[in-house]
Amino acid sequence: MRDRQARLATFGAFGIQGLCFASLVTRVPQIQDAHGLSDADLAIVLLLVPVIAGVGSTLSGLLFTRYGSAVVLRVAQPAVCVAAVLIGLTGGELLPLYGAVALFGLFVGAVDASMNAQAVAVERHEQRSVISGFYAVWSVAGIAGGLWASFANSQDMSLFTGFVIPSALGVAGALALGPFLYRRREEAGGPSAEEIKAAAKRVPWRPILLVGIAMGSFYIADAAISNYSAKYLEDELAASATVAPLAYVAYQVAMVLSRSIADFGVRSFGPVLVVRIGAVVGFLGMLGVIIAPNALLAIAAVTVMGLGVCVVAPIAFSAADRVDGTGLGIAVSRVNLFNYVGFVLGAGIIGAFASADGDSNLRLAFTIPAGLILLIVLLAPSFSPKTPAGAAEPSPA
Repeated sequence: MRDRQARLATFGAFGIQGLCFASLVTRVPQIQDAHGLSDADLAIVLLLVPVIAGVGSTLSGLLFTRYGSAVVLRVAQPAVCVAAVLIGLTGGELLPLYGAVALFGLFVGAVDASMNAQAVAVERHEQRSVISGFYAVWSVAGIAGGLWASFANSQDMSLFTGFVIPSALGVAGALALGPFLYRRREEAGGPSAEEIKAAAKRVPWRPILLVGIAMGSFYIADAAISNYSAKYLEDELAASATVAPLAYVAYQVAMVLSRSIADFGVRSFGPVLVVRIGAVVGFLGMLGVIIAPNALLAIAAVTVMGLGVCVVAPIAFSAADRVDGTGLGIAVSRVNLFNYVGFVLGAGIIGAFASADGDSNLRLAFTIPAGLILLIVLLAPSFSPKTPAGAAEPSPA
């Protein structure tokens, strides 16, 4: 019963994060119009989120060893929802926008690290691959957020109204489910502070680095779709403001379908083969986005891309946890940094092309994440690391 409670609470955390994130990123063109941002200014705003999120993720990793990931998650998740509302209240002023976006990024980083630490704790207790299911819930909520943004655009809804409704649902859900998350002593076998510190030093960086590079490559591609798919469809494929958010919706639908069966694939064939196949399919989808002549085919290509690359992130966290002797998510918080490295590079690369002159800049920019997806194929063996000698095997309390 206790494990079931923690699992459901973690599902809720992933769902809330997916809903709030999708509600925000699918209205990027409207944020740009409301503040009169140039493409270069928009790139800076989008770049600010992953940069500050990396700080939030790092700080949360330091707090895990003292308080556990549940405490961090219970504070940071409602704060993400509030920060999204603040973005909608900034009006046309740039300084308040930057401040609200920075707060959003800080708490997003803390939530990402802590909810993934909870997910690997659930997987550790159940002793089987289940983490992809949490990401499937994230994608289901992302679909809801994208559809909500499409409706909000069709009704000319203000940014504040469009953000406050999903944020209110998120705060209510976080407060209700937070008490059921795994506590610090339940995440691992309750080692002392000295044992935690010693074990953290034995968490090796090499396997984390290899998995992290693959994960960063995925998030560069993910940043391109999440931040710029709506703008790409509107600016280059002449899609309406109602249709443009549907690319992100299709992307998340594909992720739900793929992640709902990914755990079965990992159990049957291992993580390496699943990651390799996913990367090849993702590359073909990204290639389709680049050459798509209209919005309909671009949405179809985004769907194919989502089917493939979505397996990378959850399996990366699971792989990192295998080399973590503390059982408290230290390796998870480290590999989570590559999430933001990818988003920073993705926002910077795509933003640089988007802010240049010409009609085909985003098409050209998308070739870079397409190439990096192929790099994941080469790095696939790193998703099945060996537990280092001398590291304690984490066990459920």
